[in-house]
Amino acid sequence: MMIVTTPYIEGREVQKYFGIVNGEGLIGANVYKDIFSGVRDVVGGRTSTYERELRKTREIALDSMKEKAQQLGANAILNVRIKYSNLGGTMGNTILVSVNGTAVLLD
Repeated sequence: MMIVTTPYIEGREVQKYFGIVNGEGLIGANVYKDIFSGVRDVVGGRTSTYERELRKTREIALDSMKEKAQQLGANAILNVRIKYSNLGGTMGNTILVSVNGTAVLLD
């Protein structure tokens, strides 16, 4: 399954459009991660714990989208967009990773 951010793949023609497919993943930051992340931000450096968690959550969202496209008979997803949203409020430091694109059948 090809997953690309472009609206087409050079040298390949779309045989069929299946429509929009999407996937979501949630990551909840707990108090200990928040504390250690804050300490690291003060001293400098990267917050690798958050980076790892975001990467895993993004993969979950992409896998979910890919599964939906495969069920439709697609072999590619074009024009993929990834969005990160902090749900905040009653959800604490919950981050939603959402992805969407157009499922297609390429030649």
